[in-house]
Amino acid sequence: MKKVLFYVLAIAAYCTTANAQSIIDEDDQRNPNDFYTKVVTTGKKATPYPAVRQSDVIWECVIWREIDFNEKFNQFFYFPTEDSADNQGRTNLVNLILRAVRNGDIPNVYEDDDMNVAKDPAKALSDLAGEPIETQRPKVDEDGQPIFDEDGEPETETYLRARTFDVSTATKIRLKEKWYIDKQDSRQKVRILGLAFEYDKELASGNTGRDWSFWIPMDYMDVRNVLVNANAYDENNDVVERSYDDIFIQRYFDSYIIRESNVYNRSISDYLVGEDAILESQKIEEKIFDIESDMWEY
Repeated sequence: MKKVLFYVLAIAAYCTTANAQSIIDEDDQRNPNDFYTKVVTTGKKATPYPAVRQSDVIWECVIWREIDFNEKFNQFFYFPTEDSADNQGRTNLVNLILRAVRNGDIPNVYEDDDMNVAKDPAKALSDLAGEPIETQRPKVDEDGQPIFDEDGEPETETYLRARTFDVSTATKIRLKEKWYIDKQDSRQKVRILGLAFEYDKELASGNTGRDWSFWIPMDYMDVRNVLVNANAYDENNDVVERSYDDIFIQRYFDSYIIRESNVYNRSISDYLVGEDAILESQKIEEKIFDIESDMWEY
C-alpha cells in the first residue's frame, strides 16, 4: 500500500512540475531571440595536455600545413571579418588572436616558426600594417581653408600616413605540428606547436604583397585559454558550441601539407609545382598515417 501511495505521489509531483514548466509567465522577461534560457559560460580553462616523456617518444616528424579560408569547409575561420554586436557572439579567428595579443592575454609572440626569438607584442601588431608612408595633402591655414601659392595653385605638404591592418585580407593560416608515436600505447598523436596567418601588406612602393604574421605558441595554456572561450560557427547546427580549441584538437578543418622535416630543410614548393606539388603533399600525408598501421603488422 505504501509503495502504491509513493508512486501516486511521485506521478502527481511530476505532472505538476511538467505542467508548471509548460506555462510561460506573462511577466517573464527573457531574451526575445530565444524561447529558452541559454547558459553562457565565460572564463573557461582549456584542459591541459597529458605530459609526454622523451623516453616514450619512439618516432616523431615535424609537419607544416596551411588552412585556406577560401575553401568552403574552412570559412568559419574567416567570418565575420569585423567585430560587431550583430555577430551573435561569433568572432573571426584572426580578430580573436589580435585582440588577445593587444590585451595581453597572449603575451608571447615570436619572429618565425622556430619560436626561439621573442617579439614585442606592440611591435608585432604595428608590423602588420607596416611603416607609415609619406603622402601629399592640401595645405590649409588655421581655419582649415586651402592655401594657394603666387600662381593660384593649391599648396601641398608631406605627412606620414599611418597604415591600418585589414583583417579581411588574412585568408590563410599556417600550422607547425609535431606528429609522434607514444610507446606507452603505441598510438600516433599530434600536437600543434605554432600558428601564423598570411595577409595583404602594403609595400613602400604603394603596391600590395602577401606576408606572414608573427607566430603564436599553440601549445601554451594562455593561448589555448583564449581559444577555448571563443566558439566557431557550425553551419549544420546553430546549437553546437565548438570552440576554436576544440576545432584544432578535433582537427575539424581542411588543410594540405607544405613541408615536412627533411635533410634539405626545404618546402615542397622549393622542388615541385602545380599538380606535382599537390601529389607530393598527399604522399606525405599518406606516409604519416601508414607509419602507425605498419607498427601493427606481424
